Amino acid sequence: MAWRMGENLGDGRCSAPAAERNRGPILDVLKRVLPPQGLVLEIGSGTGQHAVHFAKFLPRLVWQPSDLDPEYRRSVSAWTRHEGMANVREPVALDVRQRPWPIARADAIVCINVVHVSPWAATLALIDGARTVLSERGVLFLYGPYRRAGHATAPSNEKFDAELRAHDPQWGLREVEDIAEAAARAGFALCEVVEMPANNLSLVFRTTQEQVVSG
Repeated sequence: MAWRMGENLGDGRCSAPAAERNRGPILDVLKRVLPPQGLVLEIGSGTGQHAVHFAKFLPRLVWQPSDLDPEYRRSVSAWTRHEGMANVREPVALDVRQRPWPIARADAIVCINVVHVSPWAATLALIDGARTVLSERGVLFLYGPYRRAGHATAPSNEKFDAELRAHDPQWGLREVEDIAEAAARAGFALCEVVEMPANNLSLVFRTTQEQVVSG
């Protein structure tokens, strides 16, 4: 079940205020950590605001959006048409728990505000799928609210966690340490933990075993 759709703009596009607020800080990190060119698979693209914004400022990358929700996929397509983005592909339906994925290879995977609104099994499937799909030296980028060392990063996140679990007991903020451990079993190294606005974090994993940075 979707958490929030955002405002319908009447032309097929949906607009989420949070996507407008966080797209700039996220882009600053992506400019630094994504490969200079190649295919980026976005898992859980939502409204599509992120996809068109990132593709606009990273023109040498091809963006492949995906979402299970057909209304979100329609919104992604509408945003792509509205912005005239040639380097954004049509969105695909992708359930990380079902194999094979519709995209066989990618140079990077970006997943924004998904891990906490899905079961833990979906996070494990995401990591395992990324291991299969990513090219050598591929990047797995996860963004959202998390817990660290058993605690939420802010009181507001603690409240948000309770709201999520009340909505669905399988949802909730995940522990950075648990994600890093699962990723390590799949051959990923947690290379960066970047503190972001609104008490969120960016987690940057790479397929090469680089030194872990606590952030």
